[in-house]
Amino acid sequence: MIGGRPRILCLTLGALAELETAFEAESLADLAERFSGGRLKAQDLIRILGAGLRGGGNDFSDEDVAVIGLDSGLPGLIATVTELLTVTFSDTQATGRGKSPRP
Repeated sequence: MIGGRPRILCLTLGALAELETAFEAESLADLAERFSGGRLKAQDLIRILGAGLRGGGNDFSDEDVAVIGLDSGLPGLIATVTELLTVTFSDTQATGRGKSPRP
């Protein structure tokens, strides 16, 4: 629940391109490596959640994300971003083995 409503989150190709630009990543592999390090700043969480919301068809700017109420607080935000990154960058579906990036 974000802002009192369930929201769809999806890191589409457009959302991933947005994150590549925001994080000055040269490739998707560089982006995945950055996220798998487990050391994300609050601004990183805002950018990732914002891109995921927009990719899911929600009309949120990063500025909106920075001030919106998160029903589950910081622990829920971290869990949501972790799940979003895991679903996006995991190779579980292709190989049966997963790599889970941690914020």
